[in-house]
Amino acid sequence: MKGFKKLALLLLAVISMGLLYLQHYSMPVEGASQSSYNQQSFWYYPWGKSGTHKGVDIFARQGTPVRSATSGLVLYTGQLKLGGNIVLVLGPKWRLHYYAHLNEITTSNFSFVANGEHLGTVGTTGNAAGKPPHLHYALATPIPYFWRIDEAKQGWMKMFYLNPIDYLEDL
Repeated sequence: MKGFKKLALLLLAVISMGLLYLQHYSMPVEGASQSSYNQQSFWYYPWGKSGTHKGVDIFARQGTPVRSATSGLVLYTGQLKLGGNIVLVLGPKWRLHYYAHLNEITTSNFSFVANGEHLGTVGTTGNAAGKPPHLHYALATPIPYFWRIDEAKQGWMKMFYLNPIDYLEDL
């Protein structure tokens, strides 16, 4: 029964993330500004092993704090081959906030984070090894936006990704 209650609470939290929480964004790299990233980098092709760049790279010194861009539920912390040390947060409107190349992770799976809460630090893990330290920040949605499909390479995937630069420019 204990496990059922925990699962029910988690399910209720996930549902409420999409329906009840207001979407407020903040810069995920402490002290960064528009000059810290290339404003044309989203959906840039060709982009290394991933083909198309599905996010934005925000450059900062190694160890600079990375903060949650919005409130949400941490779905995953760990390592991926290309992303290195990553954190995946489910935010309002069921949007997935992907933080990659972290040097250090300071949050844990299934914890709730507030907007601006510390997630980790900027690093060079994954396919960022040997490159300047940065945070790769991407926004994805499980609800496809079919009108966003274009003829570019991997253009069909564009329906699942939002341009995070659009949200960062308003900060």
